[in-house]
Amino acid sequence: MADLTCKIAGVKSPNPFWLASAPPTDKAYNVIRAFKAGWGGVVWKTLGEDPPVVNVSSRYGAVEYNGQRMMGFNNIELISDRPLALNLEEIKAVKKEWPDRALIVSLMVPCNELSWKNILKKVEETNADGVELNFGCPHGMSERGMGSAVGQVPEYIEMVTRWCKTHTQMPVFVKLTPNISDIRKPARAAKAGGADAISLINTINSITRVDLDQMAPEPVVDGKGTHGGYCGPAVKPIALNMVSEISRDPATRGMAISGIGGISNWRDAAEFMALGSTSVQVCTAAMHYGFKIVDDMIEGLSHWMDEKKYRKLSDFVGAATPNTTDWQYLNLNFKTIAKIDQTKCIGCGLCYIACEDTSHQSISVKAQNRKNIFEVIEEECVGCNLCAHVCPVQDCITMIPQESKKPYLNWTEHPNNPQSKI
Repeated sequence: MADLTCKIAGVKSPNPFWLASAPPTDKAYNVIRAFKAGWGGVVWKTLGEDPPVVNVSSRYGAVEYNGQRMMGFNNIELISDRPLALNLEEIKAVKKEWPDRALIVSLMVPCNELSWKNILKKVEETNADGVELNFGCPHGMSERGMGSAVGQVPEYIEMVTRWCKTHTQMPVFVKLTPNISDIRKPARAAKAGGADAISLINTINSITRVDLDQMAPEPVVDGKGTHGGYCGPAVKPIALNMVSEISRDPATRGMAISGIGGISNWRDAAEFMALGSTSVQVCTAAMHYGFKIVDDMIEGLSHWMDEKKYRKLSDFVGAATPNTTDWQYLNLNFKTIAKIDQTKCIGCGLCYIACEDTSHQSISVKAQNRKNIFEVIEEECVGCNLCAHVCPVQDCITMIPQESKKPYLNWTEHPNNPQSKI
């Protein structure tokens, strides 16, 4: 059996599946239910100074795509609206009852050293395993000079992280905002400030839809709406790219990463881990399907690791990072050609339409026994694989690598490149 034990920045948990700082981790009742369900850890919903914030109603918006509910999820909820003392009391009690689970406390206070010093001392008294600095919230708190207002300024990230490392012995996770042009810069700043780990991504600025009757963005609050934080399965590709950018950046390579963003099953988690994440954090999927989804995550990851003969998580964490590169280093002499399995083809013609109208006109159609037969014109096929993506039948269209006697050649070496040395 594969060993799913996770250790990141000195924090140990029985598995890498944590709940992210969000409504599911707002109070002891939810966290205890999560631990009973099997979650390896939680990041307690972000705490701030008293008096607590005031939230609005309604708070959530969502994107449905092709029948899938909550493909994308939007929220305008702020940090915890419960008294700080009550949260701290519950955190201490939960950690005492569940000592083997990771319990990280998310924090967000005004950008001055004394505020951070004061709240860190209070959190230390709970015996929590670490803190996560919330530099990512894109709405409400950012207008008050916190959240992404800090996360978008690398100098602030480094400064606050250094304050926290000065005033606590707890591991410090820095949660980054994706609402920035180059994720590597805030990651480097976090490292320069002494961060023990990086968490990403936080939510993306968004308006999910407009209510055309009320003429206001959803969710509508008394006739008005605002931008919120976008998450869920739709953001996974963005999150994967940002994780990979940090894990392969020479300046941050080797930093511990807790991956977040659209993780809904074990395969999503494995992809984040292959690109450098040690632990993963889940929110939207738990809010959609409940805490018991962790059963499938644990079982699926364990079985996959057994099949691949990975004994422990570190055997594959970061394994895909060396194979992630810049476009200019891809082999221009590598070629694939589409192949249609006629035994699986249902004759829908989507491959033909897509290729004929929008691609390279490399699929032919001919009538045979009152049925349309679609075939690839190999000499015209550029291997773009659009046809394979639009095909509704699994593995009906596959991409076949072609043998080539041409050597590896990338753009930096290509004669068409004005900067080529050839």
